[in-house]
Amino acid sequence: MPRPLTVVLVAGGALLARRALRRRIGASPLWPMPALEQPISGRRREARRTASHRVLVTERTEPAEGVVRLRLEGADLPPWEPGAHIDVVLPSGAVRQYSLCGDPGDGGAYTIATRVLEDGRGGSREVREQLHEGTEIEIRGPRNRFPLVAAPSYVFVAGGIGITPVLPMVRAAERAGAHWRLLYCGRSRASMPFLDELERTAGGAGGRVTVVAEDESGRPGLAFLDGLPAETAVYCCGPESLMDAVAGALGEGRAPHLERFTAPAAVPGGAFALELRRSGRVLTVPADRSVLSVVRDELPNVSYSCTQGFCGTCRQRVLQGEVDHRDGLLTDAEREDSMLICVSRCRGDRLVLDL
Repeated sequence: MPRPLTVVLVAGGALLARRALRRRIGASPLWPMPALEQPISGRRREARRTASHRVLVTERTEPAEGVVRLRLEGADLPPWEPGAHIDVVLPSGAVRQYSLCGDPGDGGAYTIATRVLEDGRGGSREVREQLHEGTEIEIRGPRNRFPLVAAPSYVFVAGGIGITPVLPMVRAAERAGAHWRLLYCGRSRASMPFLDELERTAGGAGGRVTVVAEDESGRPGLAFLDGLPAETAVYCCGPESLMDAVAGALGEGRAPHLERFTAPAAVPGGAFALELRRSGRVLTVPADRSVLSVVRDELPNVSYSCTQGFCGTCRQRVLQGEVDHRDGLLTDAEREDSMLICVSRCRGDRLVLDL
């Protein structure tokens, strides 16, 4: 048996060694491991921030040419409000965002719809080809970056599949007794989903819903937006050209509430130095490349999905530097210490990430 004095000395030496190691780590973030709190970057951070749920596709319909509508049922689904969307994890692992277009009062199910784009990034084709009745998938959210504000009156402008977030708003405005008007545009009536439902909505037959099919009457006129009362809230979702036209028609000093299908066109930015603190590497991000693409050259396992600043998969913690945020997801509070590296950049000449 070891002597008691020997045991005490060994235990004391181990304690002193641990304390010395902690001091050394605290003094140098690169030796021999990060002197940072538990990293919150990438998928691990996103998983804690947004709960995931398993849902079952219980109904699949095609409410218009090239449009797939899915009813997703699951247990304990969080409540949502008009304008909310969910992240859908497709069978391939890709993550796509879809607006909820059902009834918030239907607590056991979510409804989404998407237009299948043959020249898109593949998400909508995967929905068409692989998501059928009986398919189980993972979803995350819901989140709401397009909330319906309280107002005495509303003007809604929807283009094509942009009707999906607007549809619950119309229902909510009708139930609240607010005055509302909807301009719904599309290439043709056959391509515009939910026309029948809008006609059934109270007021649809009373002139509050205006349908403009371009193959019948050309592009819609927006002159009615000029001179709207200040208390009227204007909401628009659709192609970029439509949203730009709505914003322009409102005139200076007023801005519509917008929901974009894709990230805004990238604004050129200068090159800057990028330090990956935990990896001990300093890289250069050229003006014509994203932070994500440069980081993945060095760290190919860094997670990403949408590459457009919507899903949050590539979110990373910012340790130093001023960020030029270009995403459509993070809140102001979240932007204080993190960024989506697929679209956002540095405003200065150096950025330090927790990677």
